This record gives sequence, structure tokens and C-alpha cells, in this order.
Amino acid sequence: MELTISHWLYGIFTLIIIFTMIFRKGVVLPSLLGTFVIAWVYNGNLIDGFTAIFNANLVAAKELFSIFLIITFMMALLHSLRDLGADRRMIQPIQKVMINGHVSFFVLIAVTYVISLFFWPTPAVPLICALLVPAAIRSGLPALTAAVAVALAGQGMALSSDYIVQVAPGLSAKSAGIDVNLVADKALILSLITGAVAIGLAYLFYRKTIRSKNSELNEKELEALQATQESTNKAHSKHLDTWSKVFAVLVPIALLTVVIYMMYTKLMSGRMSGFEGGDGAAFIGGVAVILLLLSTVAFGRQHALDYISNHITDGFVFAFKAMGPVIPIAGFFFLGSADFSGGILGVDEKAPGLLFDLVQSSQAFLPQSALFAAFSVLIIGIITGLDGSGFSGLPLTGALAASLESSSIDSGTLAAIGQMGSIWTGGGTIVAWSSMIAIAGFCGVSVMDLVRKNFIPVILGLIISTVFAVLIL
Repeated sequence: MELTISHWLYGIFTLIIIFTMIFRKGVVLPSLLGTFVIAWVYNGNLIDGFTAIFNANLVAAKELFSIFLIITFMMALLHSLRDLGADRRMIQPIQKVMINGHVSFFVLIAVTYVISLFFWPTPAVPLICALLVPAAIRSGLPALTAAVAVALAGQGMALSSDYIVQVAPGLSAKSAGIDVNLVADKALILSLITGAVAIGLAYLFYRKTIRSKNSELNEKELEALQATQESTNKAHSKHLDTWSKVFAVLVPIALLTVVIYMMYTKLMSGRMSGFEGGDGAAFIGGVAVILLLLSTVAFGRQHALDYISNHITDGFVFAFKAMGPVIPIAGFFFLGSADFSGGILGVDEKAPGLLFDLVQSSQAFLPQSALFAAFSVLIIGIITGLDGSGFSGLPLTGALAASLESSSIDSGTLAAIGQMGSIWTGGGTIVAWSSMIAIAGFCGVSVMDLVRKNFIPVILGLIISTVFAVLIL
């Protein structure tokens, strides 16, 4: 593979963006500028550089809109429940378990891990953030720390092994030319080690931020989580207290029924039940909309015709205000993937994979010792995860694992290491333009702040699990 000026420019702007993030500055400007310059140079036409900026943002918006939509519907439902006063009633029983912020942190991790292991984090996040995060915040757990717990357990520890569904180990194993169980079993072990280290470090780093149950900041964060401003809707129901109690019971039961049904179909249908990832999120989103309709009618009766529009609008405003800056960043990294670059650059055939080409060109320079080979695969996995997918880099890391296999380390172990790097990064826990934006949106925190909180624990977890793999597996 011969690298062009466009490849080198893409590499330079990627480093600029990474260093800008490290210094805690916004990366929208270098993302937009990088998209413009690279498209201009690649096509040799200034006009194409201008159009590529628009196309990159449009492609990113299309890919991420499902996340924005589920945030919108769930936030609209929460606003409607807040009108009824059902939001507070709903979390009162859960608060008996979440006795303080420390317990809440680990309850969130346990529940998120179990649900995400079966259905991937995408459908798990709205359920957990609707039912458990408000209770966790009221117990004294800061919203940002709650978001860290959900991200590390779901997007990281559960998704990186993908032990139940086995899409990730299947991709890795197929590319490496080995049996899927050789990757899946080792990926499970490495995911648990990485997760234990990352979660343990996160708790040690941020435990001092956990507050008492009586802190005024708890209520302030709950208000920020549930609504950007006080509702102006007026109640037109004569039995408001009764409806409040009804929906405080109905909503948790409905969402728990969704989980039970999804688990039932999983057990009956096998690994792929049809509710993994986006399909599961769509199911939950549809249920949320019906609950929104019912709760709004119960509160406003005939005025629900207007109130529901207000809730949906508020939901969209919240989603785009919190997550809007992610779109141009995602657009830049989509430019590095052959799956999206054609639509951005206006190329119909042989769309370039700038990021993957850079990684592939480095294979000839990789060392052959077990330790260096393992860390080379890990680093390449992390780099391929920068596209915000986590799965798109698995064929590359799997193939690379097969080529670097030696008597001291087998391809199954190397493929599992690459899978850890790719999914912990892009699945994701340390890139803002991944599905992690849903967690940040539901928890009412900045996605960039969440990335910074996750970065050191995750990187140290990946390093320790990689060393373990080389020495023990």
C-alpha cells in the first residue's frame, strides 16, 4: 500500500485532535479543518473541500441520529413523568437498595454489565439511565461518576467480550482463521481484567466526589438531568395524585417487561434474537413513546395534543444541545473509513480507507517478540477504534494476529488483545463520537468530560490485561 499526501495529512490531523483532547480543549475546529484540507488535497479541487465538510457532517448525522432519537424519546417521557410527579415516586423503592453513592456506583456496574452482556449497551443504556441513574444521583453519586460506571461496565467490559452474542469474537476469529471459541474465551478473561482494573481505578480516583444523600447538589443534578427548564404545562386532571402513583408503577413494570421479553427471545432464538444493538433500542424507544402518550393524556387530557409536542421538542433540544458538537468530530473519523469516505469525498468507486491504510502500512515494521507483538496489536486496535465503531477494526486486528503468531504467543490471544483495544476505544469508552454520547446525554453531562474521566483508568486497564495475556494466557 503506497501512502499518499492525503494519508499523511489524515495522520497529522488525527494526532492534532488526540493532543487537543489531552489538553482538554475542544476538537471541533481541527476536525472541521482537517476534513476540508484532506478532501481538498485528495480530490485536487477546492470546491470539493467545501462540499466535503457538509457531506461529512451529513453522513455523521445520519449514522448517529438513532442515538439522538432514543435520547429524545426517553427525555420526553421523563419530562412527562415529571409533570405528573411520578419521577420521584418511581425511584423511591430503588433508593432502598442504593443507600449511598458508593453502593450505587457498584449497583449501576452490576446491572449494566448483565443487561449489556445479553443485548449490547445500546438498548441497555436508556433502561438503566431512566430507572437507576436518578436514584443513584439522589443517593449522592455525581452524574458524571454514574456515567463513568455505566460506560465502563457496558460499553467497555460487556461489549469488549461480547461473550453471549459473539459477533465481536466471530469477526476476530474469522479474520485470524481460527475457531471462535479460541478468541471468545480469552476475550472474556481479558475484558474482566480490563474492567476490574478500570472500574477499580475509577472508584479510587473519583470516590471523594461522592456526596452525602442530603447534599443540595443532588437535587440540582437531578433537575439538570430531567429538564432544562421548569415545565409550563398545567395539569387538567382531577386525579393527578392517583395518576402519579399509577405511572410510577406502570413505567418501571413496562420497561422491566421489555427486558424480560428480550431475554425470553434470546433464550428461545439463540445468540441473535433480533433485539441486539439498534433493534433493541428501537423497541425500547417505541415503548417509551406509548408511555409518553398515555402519561401526557393522563396529565393534560385534551391539552395533551399540545403538551406532547412540547415534550418532544424539549427532548430534541436537549439531545442536540448536549451531543451536537460530536457530529463534526465523527464526520472527520468517518472520513478515515472506506465505508463512509466515498459519500464524503464524492467518490463512487474504490473509496479510500485513510485510517486503515495507515495502520496496514505499519505492519512490516512491527516487532516479532511476544510482548511487542501484543502491544502492537493493542495499539492498532485502539487506533482502528478511533472511528467510533469498535467493530470495524476487528477484521484488521484479527488478520494481524494471524500474521504475528509465534511460538511464544498464539493468534487467539493476539486477536483477543486487538479486540480489547478496538472495542474499549470505539465501543466506546474513550472516544466522544461513539455510542457513549447516549450515556452522556441521559446522564446530563458533557461527553468530553466523560471521555477524560475514563481515559486513564481504561488505558491502564488495557495495559495490565495485555501484560497478563502475554505472561499467563
